[in-house]
Amino acid sequence: MNRFWSSVVHTLTPYVPGEQPKQTDLVKLNTNENPYPPSPQALAVMAKEAAETLRLYPDPNADRLKHAIADYYGIKSQQVFVGNGSDEVLAHAFLGLLKHELPLLFPDISYSFYPVYCGLYDIAYQTIPLTDQFEIDPDDYDIPNGAIIFPNPNAPTGRLLPLSAVELLLKQHSDSVVVVDEAYIDFGGESAISLVDRYPNLLVIQTLSKSRSLAGLRVGFAVGHAELIEALERVKNSFNSYPLDRFAISGAVAAFEDKAYFEETCRRVMSTRDQLANKLTQMGFQVLPSAANFLFARHPDRDAEELAARLRERSIIVRHFKQARIDQFLRITIGTDEQTQRLIDALELILKQD
Repeated sequence: MNRFWSSVVHTLTPYVPGEQPKQTDLVKLNTNENPYPPSPQALAVMAKEAAETLRLYPDPNADRLKHAIADYYGIKSQQVFVGNGSDEVLAHAFLGLLKHELPLLFPDISYSFYPVYCGLYDIAYQTIPLTDQFEIDPDDYDIPNGAIIFPNPNAPTGRLLPLSAVELLLKQHSDSVVVVDEAYIDFGGESAISLVDRYPNLLVIQTLSKSRSLAGLRVGFAVGHAELIEALERVKNSFNSYPLDRFAISGAVAAFEDKAYFEETCRRVMSTRDQLANKLTQMGFQVLPSAANFLFARHPDRDAEELAARLRERSIIVRHFKQARIDQFLRITIGTDEQTQRLIDALELILKQD
């Protein structure tokens, strides 16, 4: 350990992101990126931003983007916060809203950045086991807590908590902030943004990385009561006043305006997901119901880590987690129809061997 490190650094267990391989000929189904390109409108406006104005700072408040998000969801711009990817928005929420004397609650199988943030900000937390069917049961959260956070659909399982169950949690925990992390909501779920005007304890966080194909741009946002948003703004302006550059603001605005393209690409992803789920089931896999742009599946007769390795030998990469309860599952990102067929062909050959 380095003697020059601050004491907190010694205690951190950093988040490990999905592999971003340098090899270009892989079928990359491991990090839940959208297989389709960004909106042509977004690409066009970003190209125009490569101009003399790059010498100037961007709008620190990103007001154009806040208004675009507010218009899209029928809310007020004062209810919107934006940041450098949803991970940064989450980080500000952990520090500004989720650190209390009582523990923060989140599922035991969930986004693995949550315990990392707790370690970074010294936040007490307690994990709540998913059910045997890998579902979130709101009744399991009926214990004293400082706040609650969960992805919906959950990651890496892909299972969706109905909006009625989200609302039940908000009612049962009116004195706690409830953060709903909706990175994948556009692939088959109903956003809790429709509830923000009724529940001042609700914060909804989304990203443009998945359904709007802008993972490389790094844009995330939160929607909630103005008092929650003010807490995030205070943290942000104590950390980085300019989290979004001119390209990000312009591209994100255009992505929200191009609703037709967004809806078409989401439809294509969902169609391919359902076809792949049916095919995997026919091949003997157990596939969890998914409302995300990935599937979580296991084969009763094959080791998941070995399957992932055998796929990689065929230039196809999927995500394998070594965590207890899910170490026999593979998380498979939904690719194009061509990529999906390559995956199916490879799995059929592997399963026929031995």
